[in-house]
Amino acid sequence: MRTAAETQVRRPSAVRVLTTLLATTAAATVVVELLNWWYAPEQGFGLAVRTGWAMLRSFGFLLLIGHVRRGRTVARPFGLILAVTTIFAVGRLIVPRQGVPPLPGLLGFAILTALCVAVVWMLYRSSALAGHLVRHRPRLVIDRDGVSWRETPPRRPQASAWLLTSRVAAFTYSPLMLVPALVAGGSILDGRLTAVPAVLFWFGAGITASYAVLFCTAFLMRGKDWARGLLVVVTVAVLAVDLPLCWWLLGVDGLVRDGGPLLAAAGLTLYGLRRAARAPDAAPA
Repeated sequence: MRTAAETQVRRPSAVRVLTTLLATTAAATVVVELLNWWYAPEQGFGLAVRTGWAMLRSFGFLLLIGHVRRGRTVARPFGLILAVTTIFAVGRLIVPRQGVPPLPGLLGFAILTALCVAVVWMLYRSSALAGHLVRHRPRLVIDRDGVSWRETPPRRPQASAWLLTSRVAAFTYSPLMLVPALVAGGSILDGRLTAVPAVLFWFGAGITASYAVLFCTAFLMRGKDWARGLLVVVTVAVLAVDLPLCWWLLGVDGLVRDGGPLLAAAGLTLYGLRRAARAPDAAPA
């Protein structure tokens, strides 16, 4: 007689390989950030905020491990945007304001980039993972059998992978705005009191962006065409607010370091919307 463990469906070997790769990437993110902090000529408030934000991405990779092991469909878009923004978030800290980046930092960044590329390649090119990442989140279900917590398909129409990618990328707008706003807040501590209104507006815009994206994506996942156009407007508005403030309060260095990751997320959002609109099964609503 077979035991429950023997009859349980085993995960494909690609899941174990990807899990190991994600754990290695999470550790590499921490190591590269510590190296960059160690070799940085200026260990100020701005570098501390950016380093802390970049290191938080290691927890994102650990969270992605859980999604992969459970076979969640959200693993692909989440892994893509996490890998892309990690490369930008870490890369912007490797290059100092003046001079040449230290060799250990460059080597660490090269290794981290290779790991992120490998993660994306496995998520989107492995046929074994494609057959594994098909499950949805468990939900509270009330039916004639009673109340239960089990996996159920979403009631909304099936969303394409590119729509899910756009959704995940758009949700990064708010933190990518709040991090440079917090860095700019350090200038207030240095006596630049004229920046107080702009920094407060920046914080408010970052919080507002999170609610706007939540509203757009809620209807976007339900197949509403107008939500796609509204998300484009929100994306343009976010860039119109964030990039000039980065340049004014943080200078060209801040524009590159903090505006670059937001541009990458916005570009991925718009590209995902475009690909989803061109999909053969895209139907107007």
